[in-house]
Amino acid sequence: MARLAQTAGLTDIQQEILSTVRDFVDKEIIPVATELEHRDEYPQAIVDGLKELGLFGLMIPEEYGGLGESLLTYALCVEEIARGWMSVSGIINTHFIVAYMLKQHGTEEQKEYFLPRMAAGDVRGAFSMSEPGLGSDVSAITSKAVKDGDEYVLNGQKMWLTNGGTSTLVAVLVRSDEGHPEGTAPHKSMTTFLVEKEPGFGEVRPGLTIPGKIDKMGYKGVDTTELIMDGLRIPANRVLGGVTGRGFYQMMDGVEVGRVNVAARGCGVAQRAFELGVQYAQQRHTFGKQIAQHQAIQFKLAEMATKVEAAHAMMVNAARKKDSGERNDLEAGMAKYLASEYCKEVVEDAFRIHGGYGFSKEYEIERLYREAPMLLIGEGTAEIQKMIIGRRLLEEYRFQG
Repeated sequence: MARLAQTAGLTDIQQEILSTVRDFVDKEIIPVATELEHRDEYPQAIVDGLKELGLFGLMIPEEYGGLGESLLTYALCVEEIARGWMSVSGIINTHFIVAYMLKQHGTEEQKEYFLPRMAAGDVRGAFSMSEPGLGSDVSAITSKAVKDGDEYVLNGQKMWLTNGGTSTLVAVLVRSDEGHPEGTAPHKSMTTFLVEKEPGFGEVRPGLTIPGKIDKMGYKGVDTTELIMDGLRIPANRVLGGVTGRGFYQMMDGVEVGRVNVAARGCGVAQRAFELGVQYAQQRHTFGKQIAQHQAIQFKLAEMATKVEAAHAMMVNAARKKDSGERNDLEAGMAKYLASEYCKEVVEDAFRIHGGYGFSKEYEIERLYREAPMLLIGEGTAEIQKMIIGRRLLEEYRFQG
């Protein structure tokens, strides 16, 4: 058992779940991850294995066929999976956010219809906020829904959908002016629609096109896509929660827990980078001894391990805060910011320890070096996290002058 990133106070069930996931990662993911990543191949066998383990329903309540576990349990599982291959954790995390939004905000009919099949892994989730021209400015969304009888007609272009091709259910955030007079604040005139579709690329249902996979520097294997709506007709009972105008809040709630999971991904990738670095430092010899015996390398390992430990502790704190029912946007923002930044630094240090071999595709650290940057922007950039943290700190420490 590794010494770093241990979590105190876990139940026997939590420890058993984590042990099972860790064993799966070591046996089924790590040995094949680099080869699949270099081919940009969807890890179907791995996903099928996670489905058998019940990971797709980990946080879905038992009454809907899930395991009913906590956000902490889920985040610790994500940490383990990302340690094996970050792309796999992305497949799970995007699905989880949609399931969470349904659990928290869906109508009873929506929960009964979707959640049991999501728990079984038969329905795979994706969610869509971003558009080509808006980046982090969600209030600038231009995709629009117009009421037409008992349906809504959706038009617009969305960007950066994880699971865009393989998913069969997409939660899509669009502007919906119906019922919201001119001058309404942008975040109060947005609605989340639950869009069912066929998996694959091209026209996946009338009015909905998934053009194809976006070719990326890293985060390969998982499909990242655009989504184009051109006269897409959605029945009114597929408005999340049954009421328009609540989409922004619903999405932000999902992204908040998503930030905990991005922090967990950063922790997992950083752990793996540390493992690779400390192992290589004991295998490589220079000037007659292991490079691990050189003080400069020991200092680097010490810094790496401290960052792994600190990021893990903040991620666990953010998850436990959310599980307690308390507001956790401050803690989630801090955890996501720190874990992603530390992940980048730990991976780069492990890369430096490998020297020239780190530049070779034969070594796993080369893959991690390309994967880490995605965590700097996913679920909000560092700058967005700092804005959230700063505003919350001013609320908590308001000067009474």
